[in-house]
Amino acid sequence: MSSELLAGKVVVVSGVGPGLGRSICLQAAAAGAAVVLAARTESRLTDIAAEIESGGGRSLVVPTDITDDDAVTALVAATLAEYGRVDVLVNNAFALPSMKPLARTDFDQIAAGLDLTVLGTLRVIKAFTEALAETDGAIVNINSMVIRHSEPRYGSYKITKSAMLAMSQTLATELGDKGIRINSVAPGYIWDDQLKWYFGEVATKYGITPEQVYEQTASRSDLKRLPEPDEIADAVVFLASPLARAITGHTLDVNCGEYHD
Repeated sequence: MSSELLAGKVVVVSGVGPGLGRSICLQAAAAGAAVVLAARTESRLTDIAAEIESGGGRSLVVPTDITDDDAVTALVAATLAEYGRVDVLVNNAFALPSMKPLARTDFDQIAAGLDLTVLGTLRVIKAFTEALAETDGAIVNINSMVIRHSEPRYGSYKITKSAMLAMSQTLATELGDKGIRINSVAPGYIWDDQLKWYFGEVATKYGITPEQVYEQTASRSDLKRLPEPDEIADAVVFLASPLARAITGHTLDVNCGEYHD
């Protein structure tokens, strides 16, 4: 990825975690952007910010609960006070799914997922709209390949992510005349530490090796492998960059061909 793709840009990433969120921040910094890191866990943010700065990048840590209006307002204020502009907003926050059939899923759990993933993302977008309009900015929402299938136990997650997709498409239309582009990235399985741990648990349960679990899972994809966090982050950087300046309302699947749109 060219180090100039986001040169001079300010990128805000909400929902920064140790896997994909970290990769998005590092890849944005490597592409030349100043990165604002927002999530509830401050220690995680400071660790990733230290990685960015050790590589010569610029970063700002703003602990933020995106379900709280005042916290999101403070995020915008801190970003503008430090950098004076916002060019890109990446929304990566999500609630862990119940992994139960809908018949056995609590309504409260579904509501909590919608509150964080959908309404939380909308709250952040609304708060940054004015600043993004001033820079003809871009928004990238992280979705999931769950929108492409109806496999058992993913029902509550699909409800949430489908609502997020509909919201993203509507906002692309509503904010287009302000010069703001909104796109989504839908990852498949992400080969990170969390998935490696999970495959280890599956392997133990069925008396096979983690490598066999990987091979069985990857065999369903065209490329016979699972995407890594940096590969998904590269897609985010592309959609955030001027290379995608005529793309909006689009969803880019990054799943090594496991599902096709």
